[in-house]
Amino acid sequence: MHRFHHSDESCGRGGFSPASFGRRGFQLLFGPGGHGHGGLGSTRARRGDVREAVLRLLAEKPMHGYQIIQDLSARSGGAWSPSPGSVYPTLQLLADEGLVIAEETGGKKVFSLTEAGVAAAAETTGQPAPWEEAAQCDSGAQVFREAAGRLMPAVWQVGKSGSPDQVARAIVVLTETRKQLYAILAED
Repeated sequence: MHRFHHSDESCGRGGFSPASFGRRGFQLLFGPGGHGHGGLGSTRARRGDVREAVLRLLAEKPMHGYQIIQDLSARSGGAWSPSPGSVYPTLQLLADEGLVIAEETGGKKVFSLTEAGVAAAAETTGQPAPWEEAAQCDSGAQVFREAAGRLMPAVWQVGKSGSPDQVARAIVVLTETRKQLYAILAED
């Protein structure tokens, strides 16, 4: 079986790898960085959503930051998993606003609401929780990303291990598939 190896040939021959798919291709499928943050059906929350979500969770019980991240991911069915870089600054902001306090418990900072925090959380009663909205928004996009994720390894494997004839036939399939996808977008 013929193996293609990476080279700098100007016509694009000589290799196929995940990198040759291109950054833009990964961003279209999986968001910036190719890790599911910000692309199709993005479930990256607005800063206000993180704030509201933290308040609502802490209204139920005191938690440390990692628990908050895990709980939001679980409640959204995995559709929304905020990063520590959004949760911890939000907790600090809420503390600065006097809405939460932190206490050391078992070597961890456990956050709970102050009276003002309880009042702020109560203002959101009756509204859909941010994690519910993330789960609803992501259901179709998640299936799409999974289907694309299953496709790409097959594409890479043909490009890496396929014979020249197999690669040529795969290019025809990919070109036709791309055209069909754009045709779907063109429909009403």
